[in-house]
Amino acid sequence: MDIYLIQHAESVPEKEDPARPLSDEGKATMEKVAALAARLKIKPDFIFHSEKLRAKQTAEILARNLGLSDKLRERKGLGPLDPAAPVAGWLKEETAKGLAGLAIVGHLPFLDRLASLLITENESLGVVSFQNGAIVKLVPRPDRARYMVQLVITKQLAEQAETGAR
Repeated sequence: MDIYLIQHAESVPEKEDPARPLSDEGKATMEKVAALAARLKIKPDFIFHSEKLRAKQTAEILARNLGLSDKLRERKGLGPLDPAAPVAGWLKEETAKGLAGLAIVGHLPFLDRLASLLITENESLGVVSFQNGAIVKLVPRPDRARYMVQLVITKQLAEQAETGAR
């Protein structure tokens, strides 16, 4: 099963709004990244997001662009300080169900730990450098025991693709 890890797009500072919704820049970034994901025909079976507003808004933009608004789900355990191991276990269960792909919209340091655990089986190695609003696609290694990074869609890549598409 392919796994798409997305750090929420840029949010407003907590001092400005304690709920920390996406900033205008964050919304614009996610629209560009999600539009490129749609052009690349990325289509996970479901998009899960944490309980935090900024992750939900990021996931909604992604889901709308991919035509998956009915496949959007909130999930506990995807918060910034949540442990990665239970989610890695859940992902193994979902893989056994035959799903083709899942997207997870979350936060740092959680996503960093989850990616490291899925790729190296050691959550403390920090193998992926996440950016707000970027998508990191992990695919199973041939032995199916671990994952590897196949694709990263950043704001910069999305802007280049947008310019080239005109």
